[in-house]
Amino acid sequence: MTQSAEVHGDRDAVVAGLERVRAAIVAACRQAGREASAVTLIAVSKTVGPAALEAALEAGQRTFGENRVQEAKAKWPALRARYPDIELHLIGPLQSNKVRDAVGLFDVIHTVDRARLSAALAAEIDRQRRRPGLLIEINTGAEPQKTGVLPHAADAFIAACRARDRLDPRGLMCIPPFGEPPGPHFALLAKIAARNDLPWLSMGMSADFELAIAFGATHVRVGTAIFGTRRPAATQS
Repeated sequence: MTQSAEVHGDRDAVVAGLERVRAAIVAACRQAGREASAVTLIAVSKTVGPAALEAALEAGQRTFGENRVQEAKAKWPALRARYPDIELHLIGPLQSNKVRDAVGLFDVIHTVDRARLSAALAAEIDRQRRRPGLLIEINTGAEPQKTGVLPHAADAFIAACRARDRLDPRGLMCIPPFGEPPGPHFALLAKIAARNDLPWLSMGMSADFELAIAFGATHVRVGTAIFGTRRPAATQS
């Protein structure tokens, strides 16, 4: 197969994947008694190359999620010049030394998870006068190897973000432990959000986004079901 044929095949596969995921979201919302417009599809584009991104953009997808600030800086400014309505979400951990770039580049940051980061975001938001949407990451499984606020500390952390740092978080995000049923984790996240008056729930990925919608997800983060199996990233940052 020639390179052009491979690219064409990749583009067709991306469009087909998008169509399947969009249809599944509509069906899951119908089953849950929700409007499909209440759920935002974030196409997770980490390590995704330009041909696949172009295919998704040409198919009307405008909301994308990236895990790394440096990768996003390399990929998205030129595309945004052509597609100014792109909405870019940071869904991976944010290092404090990348806060300036993150505030300048992303429309939503899903991984606020510690006091130092909250304070740094508050200072940078004031400096740039740009206010990305902020979500607090909750480590619902209390996994020691993962980032995120522990569930028992969530209420106090949310209150501190609001009072100490004058931030206005919009919601919560979680990644359930691998190999565990995700439903209880989605339910826990929804419970914490409800008692703290947070309307956004970022939960659900390729394997479980339909279940997440049943539990109230407002944002689902889907990569493999759209773009296929990940290629290894060329660099780490």
